[in-house]
Amino acid sequence: MARRCCRATSRSTAKIYAKLRESFISTIFLFVCLLFPFTTKAGLYTASDQIVILTPDNVDSVLVNSTAAMVVEFYASWCGHCIAFSPVWKSLARDIKEWKPAMDLAAIDCANPVNIPICSGFDVKGYPTLKFFHAYSKADSKGQVFKAFPRDVRGLRHKLIDLMETHKDPWPPACPPLETASKVEIDNFFDTNNVEHLALIFEMSNSYVGREVILDMLQYENLAVRRVLNTEEGLVTKLGVTDFPSCYLYYPSGNFTRLIVHNEARVFYSYALQTLPRVVRAGKLPQPPPTYDLMKNTTGDHERPFNRSRVYMADLESTLYYSLRVELAAHTVIKGEALSALQEYFTVLVKYFPGRPVVMNLLKSVATWLKDRKDSELSYSSLKDALDNTAEVPNAALPDSVRWVGCQGSKPHFRGYPCGMWTLFHVLTVQAKEAASKDPQEVIQAMRLYVYYFFGCRECATHFENMAMESMSQVGTWITPVLWLWSRHNQVNNRLAGAPSEDPRFPKIQWPPPELCPSCHGVKPTGEHTWQQEEVLAFLHTHFSSEHLLSDYLEEEGQLLSRQKESLVARQNQEAKRGTERRARDTMSELLPGQEEEDEEEEEGAEEELAAEEEMGQRAGGEMSEPPPGVKIKAGGPRQPHRKPSVVGLKLRPVQDEIVDLDSFVDHHYKAKALRAAAAMSSRVRTRTLQRQEEPRLRASLEQGTRLGLGLEPVEPDDLLGQRNMLQKRILTGQYMGSEEEGALEMYPRLNKRQWMSLLSVGFSRLDISLCVILYFLSSTCLLAMYLFFKNRLQLRRTKVALP
Repeated sequence: MARRCCRATSRSTAKIYAKLRESFISTIFLFVCLLFPFTTKAGLYTASDQIVILTPDNVDSVLVNSTAAMVVEFYASWCGHCIAFSPVWKSLARDIKEWKPAMDLAAIDCANPVNIPICSGFDVKGYPTLKFFHAYSKADSKGQVFKAFPRDVRGLRHKLIDLMETHKDPWPPACPPLETASKVEIDNFFDTNNVEHLALIFEMSNSYVGREVILDMLQYENLAVRRVLNTEEGLVTKLGVTDFPSCYLYYPSGNFTRLIVHNEARVFYSYALQTLPRVVRAGKLPQPPPTYDLMKNTTGDHERPFNRSRVYMADLESTLYYSLRVELAAHTVIKGEALSALQEYFTVLVKYFPGRPVVMNLLKSVATWLKDRKDSELSYSSLKDALDNTAEVPNAALPDSVRWVGCQGSKPHFRGYPCGMWTLFHVLTVQAKEAASKDPQEVIQAMRLYVYYFFGCRECATHFENMAMESMSQVGTWITPVLWLWSRHNQVNNRLAGAPSEDPRFPKIQWPPPELCPSCHGVKPTGEHTWQQEEVLAFLHTHFSSEHLLSDYLEEEGQLLSRQKESLVARQNQEAKRGTERRARDTMSELLPGQEEEDEEEEEGAEEELAAEEEMGQRAGGEMSEPPPGVKIKAGGPRQPHRKPSVVGLKLRPVQDEIVDLDSFVDHHYKAKALRAAAAMSSRVRTRTLQRQEEPRLRASLEQGTRLGLGLEPVEPDDLLGQRNMLQKRILTGQYMGSEEEGALEMYPRLNKRQWMSLLSVGFSRLDISLCVILYFLSSTCLLAMYLFFKNRLQLRRTKVALP
């Protein structure tokens, strides 16, 4: 007993140590991965694959108490088998996309350190591991493991159906019953169900077609699908069924008819049922069934009946307009790799776009202009000038508006530009094939770069880039670009089917549909749908060829050219008007600021002369190592800034020696006076010269301002110059007192007069001083008159008082 107890204790202790060792190792590994995040790898799936990516943040909300059954792949991104299995898992997600309300696929990367606790919690030991989680699973559910699961889409799809049929209550609410129907149930079906169409699929007991179609159509309203076995003799006899599988439509009145399809297979049944009258996806409004003859739009725009089986040049030109004039306009500056992508885009358009001569001429001119540019940046304004044909290239123009025809939707926000862009890409790939392009990836790479850098829907650009990165290496010959783009377009249609952006009148389908190209569709011996790629290639070559394009609703080339010419003339007139207004503003700004600059120069000269005179009076006999301050040297040396006179910081000059060299004093003193007088004379000569040069320019400016209606009145030049001279004389500081006609230089100035006049007239002219003297005289006279008046009156009063 003791031994058994010891053995039990030792075993439990070993288990504890093992668990501690595992948790310790996991902790260390998690710490290292968090410390060095570059050691972790990205997962094998993205949101574009229509697979739910599980993380610690959403694992509980996705798996616990979900209304849909979930199938989860636990994988490691470094596992070779997981990498090989990932394309199958992605294809399965696209294949059963319509089953999502009842069943969905998920995946989690157990190589990511943050997901290790989740994978360990679900007892995942190897990769890849598939687990099935029933709807409304509990929090402690570990899931049902797939044992020896198939590695193809068909086998996995059948495995999922088997698991769904073993589903226990509660049943997923969105999933219809998958069991077979009896004659009694069918006879009473319309008593309990309010639908317009009942589709009965007759099949063998080992067939999955009926259940697959039931799940394919579970998102559609006004339709119910039931499966009937060949052993249900009552219904088989009543409807006269002889082929298994086959599909019959049963109506409330008891009438029935066989559903005509190209092949008795799942894909054909599902597509035919989706196109029945008033059968719509849940949440969409009923729309008339699509036809491939002439249709009418319902956008409120001008009605343009169109043929859905043809391609319209109006859609291609509208795509060019929106791409070049609207989408590129969002990029004010284009540089670097984006500029290279734009150049490649124009190169491909010039080489392969099957446009009209007027459009091709403009595309060639813009492509040549882009190629010849040497700048590393491109502003959209300059590109817009090239698109507007400001260079006036003959017979060249682009449409100036959109006019959707085959790409018009039932509402303005449906289809349009995305449809046109796909159509343009298809046309370019087909034209490159016809031209036998040496580089099979030329068109696809140009499209890829344009979408990456310029396409407005950034999420769409991300999805497209993911598809390109995943399979661009498969494009190796001139045939594969056409098929590659076609397959990726169908992949996008599959992902967007049922999205809010889907036009209910033009649902997202796998294109081309059977009625448009019956030979493109085939069936494998197993009953699976397959594409006949040779037939698809031939159909694409015919559908997108330049000979197959319709020119309906195109604007005449003459109208395009005339409207472009009118636009250029209006633009030139507007630019000319703006230039005239700008020159007028510049002229007005030159009138006063020019005078102010000259007045400032003369004021500076006057102040410097005054300062030089005072300094010369104080520095009698001092040595002069610089030119006299009264001489203004304009050539050489920077212009000194204007400074106001200031007495702050003045210091007493040291007492000079009483012994003065009279010869030196006379020489320097009178030499300075002579230089100062010469400078004053040159200033007056320069002023007269400027007046003569300015007179015709002022007259021309005023006449131009009068013609432009700027409110300028013509004024005689003599008056303007007279006012200007008056302003100059008011600004001068009393250094030049004579009239302009006095040309004599005052070599020996009258010092006493200049001293008191300079003292009285600092900042004033002679007129100002004269007015002041007159005012003082008048005020003194008034005071004297008042004094005499009151004095005489006082004497009269005294005389009256003295009288008896």
